[in-house]
Amino acid sequence: MGALPAEGRGEAPGAEQLPDAEEKQPVVTARAAATFEPDGRSASAARGFVRDALLGWGLPEVVDDAIVLVSELVTNAVVHAGTAAEVSCLREEDSVQIGVTDHHPERGLPTLAAGSADEPDSEHSEHFADAEGEGGRGLLMCSALSSRWGVEYAAGQKTVWFRLPLQRALPGTRFALPQAPGEVLPSTDGPVLVAVAQLDSEGVVRSWNTDAEELFRRPAVEAVGRPWAELVVWPQSPAGPLEAALRLARWEGVFGVRRADQRTIEVYGCQVRVLDPTGAPATLCLMVRERDRAVLRSPDQRAPAGPALVGLEPLDLLPEGVWADDLSGLLQQTVERARDLLDGDASYLLLTTEDETEFEVRAATGLAAERTKNVRLPIDSGQSRYDSARLPAVHDDLALRPHSAPLLIGSGLRSLITVPLKVEGRLIGSLGVAARQAAQYDNDHALRLQFAADRIALTVENARLAERERLRRGALSFLVEASDLLAGTLEHQQTLALMAQMAVPTLASWCAVYTLAERSEYAELAFVLHEEEDRIDPLRALLRRTPAAARITADGTAFWSGPAEAMTAAEPAGLVGETVVLPLSARNRAIGLLVLGTRAGVSFRQETVELAEDLSRRGALAMDNSRLYSERSATSQALQRSLLPPELPKIPGVEVEVFYQAAGEGNEVGGDFYDLFAIREGTYGFAIGDVCGTGPQAASVTGLARNSLRLLAREGLDAPQVLARLNRAILDEGDRGRFLTLLYGELTPLPDGRAELDLVCAGHPLPLRLRPDGQVAAAATSQPLLGVMEQLELTVERVVLEPGEVLLCVTDGVTERREGMRMLGEDGLAEVLTGCTGLTAGAVAARVQRAVERFAPEPPCDDMAIIALRLPAQRQG
Repeated sequence: MGALPAEGRGEAPGAEQLPDAEEKQPVVTARAAATFEPDGRSASAARGFVRDALLGWGLPEVVDDAIVLVSELVTNAVVHAGTAAEVSCLREEDSVQIGVTDHHPERGLPTLAAGSADEPDSEHSEHFADAEGEGGRGLLMCSALSSRWGVEYAAGQKTVWFRLPLQRALPGTRFALPQAPGEVLPSTDGPVLVAVAQLDSEGVVRSWNTDAEELFRRPAVEAVGRPWAELVVWPQSPAGPLEAALRLARWEGVFGVRRADQRTIEVYGCQVRVLDPTGAPATLCLMVRERDRAVLRSPDQRAPAGPALVGLEPLDLLPEGVWADDLSGLLQQTVERARDLLDGDASYLLLTTEDETEFEVRAATGLAAERTKNVRLPIDSGQSRYDSARLPAVHDDLALRPHSAPLLIGSGLRSLITVPLKVEGRLIGSLGVAARQAAQYDNDHALRLQFAADRIALTVENARLAERERLRRGALSFLVEASDLLAGTLEHQQTLALMAQMAVPTLASWCAVYTLAERSEYAELAFVLHEEEDRIDPLRALLRRTPAAARITADGTAFWSGPAEAMTAAEPAGLVGETVVLPLSARNRAIGLLVLGTRAGVSFRQETVELAEDLSRRGALAMDNSRLYSERSATSQALQRSLLPPELPKIPGVEVEVFYQAAGEGNEVGGDFYDLFAIREGTYGFAIGDVCGTGPQAASVTGLARNSLRLLAREGLDAPQVLARLNRAILDEGDRGRFLTLLYGELTPLPDGRAELDLVCAGHPLPLRLRPDGQVAAAATSQPLLGVMEQLELTVERVVLEPGEVLLCVTDGVTERREGMRMLGEDGLAEVLTGCTGLTAGAVAARVQRAVERFAPEPPCDDMAIIALRLPAQRQG
């Protein structure tokens, strides 16, 4: 395109500018152009066109920047402007100029925001509008990557162009591009003829050089002006018919050309799309005999590795005895073999991370462990194109440019070869071999190492994919196990301990869990675990005095330097290294922090941090569940304890023993209940009852019954009246009420050692009376239960207990204890009680409880209550 008028050119901020009158006109030495229609494949096709053109011109050092910029500009044209994009490439003496033309000039141009430090003058400020948008990004990238760039307007079109300088090789470094050994050079019995024919846009021959005249025995006067299709025999090639091949930016292959005598000569041809001096598209065809194809073959179509290595000793980096799924073993043996085969002092192999933004050192030999362990390097981080990891390079002396190999700074190594590992054009790694002697390696060494790396790249990639799959499966198994374990407990402290135990040592060397109280900004250290038990206490002390990273923020996962900075000489060496903090959030509330740490000198891998984030999410939910469960359990237990009677009164001359057990884990009160209380001086009330059902609803009726009995009895009502009023209160509960069986009695000790009891048994298991001679009999008769009928006719039954006698009162959890179809029943209970003759009240209650538990192997599934009242036997004489 040449130089543009000043008014149409936008220069990169800070670029050197020359007056138009003094600006040297660049000399164009090669041209290439192509047009791309507005569809989804245009950007990819444009990248391929530019790559082929630049590589064909022998300019690999500018390929990366060029295809990045062209991809962005073509995308803007075909996607955002919606027009076709014309891409032109001009090879100049010391630079390459590339332009992208679209046909939508009304579209606005980007400008920098006002106040930018690099804000251009007002004449060009329009070129930077909307810098954050899609259109502006392409121009900002031009500004960042090119030496000069600009925008040119013409009728109905707009062209954005940029210029990339061609760098000269820096001292001590050069490209290690493949060389052609003598065995693959063209062999000829005379001069190599390179026929050149130039065709116009219609495919008509416009020029025909002397080599073409000699090679095809057809003078120029017979060729010029004739359609190219009449002179060639075109093959069925991937490019399609001849007309389609002539529209390609570049094509290489074998076809036939008719000589003047109508015989066909087979040639190897290279067709390049160019612009003629008038700016019209044309095609330049270069042709040699098929046997001389090496003269025209482009680097990406060179002969296979085998013939190219004739005369050079091949390198075989594939180690023997290493399984393909053993990535670590494969890489380690590879670097050792590379070092030995090239007589080096050190070797290393880098692999790209999963997001392909960084290299990580995966194997090394001859380098100190602290230099390579957990090291990550940016891809293409060098200051020069000669530091690119995407191309093979020979560094003659690292002392001249030490930063071209950051991994080797200070190692004393001078010579270095680096070659890329690529699979289907995608960079997967880099292999380096270094020596202490300067200038030890040349291009032949680099070529041999590159071909060896090409042979092993696919094996390495397959092994890496297998490793990643194993890691993913392991991570999935880890998370499933963690979820199962965390879901299996509702105890808060145990949940904290499980989180730490899952993290150590699988994810980290140590772990700390912080908890956050509601409406608090700072978390409190709750649990600490280290893989070495003797370091737990020092670690806990260090974290307690570390200024709190425990402050909760919404920033998500973050690295924390606090513990390392708080270390003193008193702490064990290497106690902490890298530390990462992960928030614990559940139900839209921060509830704590999960802190993971490594030993000194060890860094976290990205996949480890991602796995820890998954663990923190599951752990946070389990923590919150356990917290809620603990709070609700404490509330439930407090309410249940309020339903139990307070300390039982001591009754003069009467032994009293009570046993109570609620069914269900965590229940202290169920549907069964008991009570013993003073009514008035010398008279005591006792009750044992069973509310239909279990759980909280039954417990609520239990509280109603117990409190009502005390209140009504102390109002002076007799036993039938007390139960009648209680029946009315239960019925008043409506749907919340439940029927109730109840044994209620009033006990009055007599001066002669006996005791008088007034009993009412409302549908409850009958009380049993044990006489000193072992006889057992019911002490009352059954009457209607409570909570069913509004009108009850209850009568009191009076019993006088003699000294040495026992009154046993139980709920149906005792009598209905089952083993299969067999039930303990009232007869079984009477048999047990018969064997309690002479025992104290406590011993009687204990023996009945054991009999119930032993009756069946399964634990009891019903509430159970036992009251044993005994009058001590009077001593004789």
